[in-house]
Amino acid sequence: MQIARQADRCRHSRVAADVGGTFTDVVSFDEATGESFFGKTLTTPASLVEGIVNGVDKAGTGLDRTRLFLHGTTVAINTILERSGAHTALVTTQGFRDIYEIGRINRPEAYNLFFTKHEPLVSRELRFEVSERIDARGEVLVPLEESELERVARQIVEQGVTAVAILFLHSYTNPDHELRAKKYLEERCPGVFVTASHEISQEYREFERTSTVAANAYVGPRVRSYLAEIDGRLAQEKFGGAFYIVQSSGGHYDVSQPQRKCIRMLESGPPPGVIGAKSVCERLGLANAIAFDMGGTTAKAGVVLNGDVVMAGNIMIGGYATGLPIQIPLIDIQEVGTGGGSIARLEEGGGLRVGPQSAGAAPGPACYGLGGTEPTVTDANLILGRLSASNFLGGEMPLDVERASQALQERIAGPLEIGLAHAANGIIRIAATTMSHVVTRVTTERGLDAGDFTMVAYGGAGPLHASLVARELRMPTVIIPPAPGHFSAFGMLVADLRRDFVKTWFRPLAQVDLGEMEQVYSGMEEEGIQSIGAEVADHTLIQRVRAADMRYVGQEHSVTVQFPLALFASGDRTEIKRLFDAVHELRYGFNAPQEQAEIVSLHASVIGQMEKPKLKRNDAADSRLPMPAMRRVYFQEAEGFIDTPVYERSSLAPGMRIQGPMLIEEHASTTVVLPGDVMEVSPFGDLVITIGRN
Repeated sequence: MQIARQADRCRHSRVAADVGGTFTDVVSFDEATGESFFGKTLTTPASLVEGIVNGVDKAGTGLDRTRLFLHGTTVAINTILERSGAHTALVTTQGFRDIYEIGRINRPEAYNLFFTKHEPLVSRELRFEVSERIDARGEVLVPLEESELERVARQIVEQGVTAVAILFLHSYTNPDHELRAKKYLEERCPGVFVTASHEISQEYREFERTSTVAANAYVGPRVRSYLAEIDGRLAQEKFGGAFYIVQSSGGHYDVSQPQRKCIRMLESGPPPGVIGAKSVCERLGLANAIAFDMGGTTAKAGVVLNGDVVMAGNIMIGGYATGLPIQIPLIDIQEVGTGGGSIARLEEGGGLRVGPQSAGAAPGPACYGLGGTEPTVTDANLILGRLSASNFLGGEMPLDVERASQALQERIAGPLEIGLAHAANGIIRIAATTMSHVVTRVTTERGLDAGDFTMVAYGGAGPLHASLVARELRMPTVIIPPAPGHFSAFGMLVADLRRDFVKTWFRPLAQVDLGEMEQVYSGMEEEGIQSIGAEVADHTLIQRVRAADMRYVGQEHSVTVQFPLALFASGDRTEIKRLFDAVHELRYGFNAPQEQAEIVSLHASVIGQMEKPKLKRNDAADSRLPMPAMRRVYFQEAEGFIDTPVYERSSLAPGMRIQGPMLIEEHASTTVVLPGDVMEVSPFGDLVITIGRN
């Protein structure tokens, strides 16, 4: 792996581009030689595609020589968080226009007099009702009349609506009314983005389905415009290959899919990093790992458990208390607004707070010299000596220590009447504690113990803080893979084509006909195989994964249980119950083997395996350490600044073992090894850090 400088290196390449809030990362994989080349550039908020093209140039290739372009983006999630989406209307069954606002009537903060509910993406005056009704068995109780749709279409045009979401009750069992309504509105309202709930979710729960289809409509026009802009630029760059988007489940799908099912790319950026962490586990023989990603704007965490990425069936945009539910299959990722660009500030009373506000790419941290005046986590690391002022991004982007010191002195150290180093260290410690919470949300809150896991840390800022976060959680080991600053983009290259299906299927387990269950699974899998068959001609490379949402009879909520395919050949219902009991105990700390269970929904995933770049193993251990540079670095463990070895990562060979403290620098990241830690280089070039216990 290396940073490419010559544009003629990759003649037949795959390119992956990850657009973050601060940096855009690009990885180019040369299929002929097996080499990977990397480019990193500041994100260009005014036109994100410019940052992508700049990154491709820095990766030493051209889109005209690219066979496959893979892209992960935060445009969908940012549209919802910023409330900058389309002027959206909702068409629903008569009597149910307020279901979106009523929600689940949960009040997480019972004694908070200032608590506010979630805010719908569609205002009440743009929620239209029509007389129609289908029951839970799919039978029509009240037919859909075109005269009702004509009235709605007229109001949509008059109100200047640009996107429409359709949600009819029980359309997951019979989508006929939604199909007719969609066709009618598309004909009567040209140019309006129209989406129906059954296209997005085949599960019950009317509030969650309403929220999901409303979000799909809300982001639809912006996502379409964004993808069209990229498509146009690809054509301008004479790109003649295939264009794939990363979906929230971590798999790729061709660009025509997200133009309709936009919400499936809601969390398009973070999942490839978790997929990449799984590949690290596979090559190092690990079963369980936490994927920890810290970039310029946010920190994220996901889980690899027993060799598989942990999935979820829904997400709350904005958090549990006031968030909006989105009901789609996705990798279970939690995030917090703490990154390298997170702004440190004093609140009323003098308390120090870090994030969630971020300096982003423009103006960026004070040390970037691009107009930023607020102190950030990056500025604190520079002041503590953990970042090199002259070697940031390999020297491409010099950092200004004086600007960083001035911002921190004026906003934090001066008002608190403490030293500059103590203020910077406080910022780093608060950031580490905040980021540890995101790890507990994917472990402790799921019935898992973070201390049983290895952390795979990546992102431009992840290796800087991983050891501190691991200490907070008593995690024994941290692994820094090669090129961590580009790891999410690299994860796209090791991800596969994937299609996920969920279908509500209520059955008491004791009465389940496994033959009928097999038919439902086969139907979903056949649709998935047809979808990816053109790209994966060899069907032996297509993997099927089956699971079900299950609960005890009388419960409201369910847990997801994965089934081995052999279970259906044996027809063993007792094994299904045993698997469910085990998952329930893991999640909630108890189970009830004597109680009856029922199936709620069936999950099917079809995965088309793609050729992946492979790291070469080097077992020729070399214990001769290179001569490091030295730099004064602040460590709380050493009670101040100490002379610290600084190694260039490319100079470290497999088998080398070094006692901390030290810094390990590479083009897009710096790894901090704290006093008491021990670092060893794996045969694949990973930095394996054993965390000190003191």
